[in-house]
Amino acid sequence: MSDAADRICVGAIAGAFGVQGEVRLKSFCAEPAAIADYGPLYTEDGSRSFKLRLTRPLAGGLGARLSGVATKEEADALKGVHLYADKSCLPKLPDDEFYYADLVGLTVQDTGGAVLGRVRAVHNHGAGDFLEISGPGLKQGLLLPFTQANVPTVDLAAGILVVDPPEEQA
Repeated sequence: MSDAADRICVGAIAGAFGVQGEVRLKSFCAEPAAIADYGPLYTEDGSRSFKLRLTRPLAGGLGARLSGVATKEEADALKGVHLYADKSCLPKLPDDEFYYADLVGLTVQDTGGAVLGRVRAVHNHGAGDFLEISGPGLKQGLLLPFTQANVPTVDLAAGILVVDPPEEQA
């Protein structure tokens, strides 16, 4: 079994669907049905794992059966639980793409090498990815569009992200 740090959040349980233990699943995968290919899936703390079988498409998600979940009450109890897959089971990304979890915690430097802080989170509300950066080098938290122009260098091996924010954000 791999360490929780080697897992990526791939979906969340939105609640029960029907009365026989089926769940409504929200997939965070680029291809939503691919979530079934990355099992077993784990809870955030790793205390439970599930084999997943997709049953049907639903409005805003997917219907699914989870191993060990047989009743509506058991499915309801899982509402809001995020599901994680071992990173080794996920597809290898091209050099210019990153899993959000790989970016969180990276040290953020400006183009002159001055440390600004760390990536606190990555957000996407439909208009593209934004890095949330916080640290003592910033008067307030910074939300920076994750574009090539704003983030010319991502060095995962060194744990560094180089940013060149627009003047009004610096």
